[in-house]
Amino acid sequence: MLKLKEIQRPILKELATFETEFKASMKSSIPLLDRITGYIVKTKGKQMRPMFVFFSAGLCNGIKESTYRGASLVELLHTASLVHDDVVDNANERRGFFSVNALWKNKVSVLVGDFLLSKGLLLSVKHHEYDLLKIVSEAVEQMSEGELLQIEKARKLDIEESIYFEVIRQKTASLIASCCACGASSSGADAATVQKLHAFGEKIGIAFQIKDDLFDFGVDDVGKPLGNDIKEKKMTLPLIYALSQADKSEKRRIINLVKNHNDDNKKVAEVIAFVRQSGGLEYATEKMLDYQKDAFKILDEFPDNEYKTGLLQLVKFTTERKK
Repeated sequence: MLKLKEIQRPILKELATFETEFKASMKSSIPLLDRITGYIVKTKGKQMRPMFVFFSAGLCNGIKESTYRGASLVELLHTASLVHDDVVDNANERRGFFSVNALWKNKVSVLVGDFLLSKGLLLSVKHHEYDLLKIVSEAVEQMSEGELLQIEKARKLDIEESIYFEVIRQKTASLIASCCACGASSSGADAATVQKLHAFGEKIGIAFQIKDDLFDFGVDDVGKPLGNDIKEKKMTLPLIYALSQADKSEKRRIINLVKNHNDDNKKVAEVIAFVRQSGGLEYATEKMLDYQKDAFKILDEFPDNEYKTGLLQLVKFTTERKK
């Protein structure tokens, strides 16, 4: 499989410019804030979201000045949501680094998230990027709703597949969809094309989340602790399918293990074995590939160029990655 650096080749120059602009967009005259945002930049991920923005713009009418602002806006609002998520989840780590709340406590973290949110809003308003602001704000709204829907449904631990897909469409896929829609919109594409790219991103986001679910059951050695989602009482697709195939007593037993024994490694291993034996992994993989196929169908409607190739490779990377 291609490495991310090779996929990035057509937009390397743009990504480098974006990095500089993104750092500048987080600047503050408050030393503490500057120190924290500097730490956030240093511990940032793989630049997947900006890549979706730039490739989508290139696929349509080309990368414009507006595209850089779209990428910065997505990253600012996404980073704000991550900082807030770590507070909500009481998480001490993010991508192998200490989370902001682990180093600077919750009060500071919430304020930093608010600051990043305001920076995104100001960036949009200053440059009259109202279409981009609308796209990303709708994604943030959906992410919040998806998180709350998951919390509401997690209490019963008997989530139907349709609810699971609604949760991940809002929680995960809405952000990738907004990246692709922002890229298209920033290039000056018409509303129908922006909507098409939004649908493409949504399908990729859902496939991406299913892939993440599969890691929890040890499909690959990814460095992610096995059974982590089970320990957090998250109902993922492989488990939902496995439960749907079980008889009533077995279903009750497994739900009881997830609900009341999720801190016992032996019991978690029992749940993992149950899912593997019930065909949950095969079912989830099939669903993931269906979404990937649907995304490719949308891309087929666009003429071939290096940006389309980049998107195809990026889709494969997200669904075939080992971590």
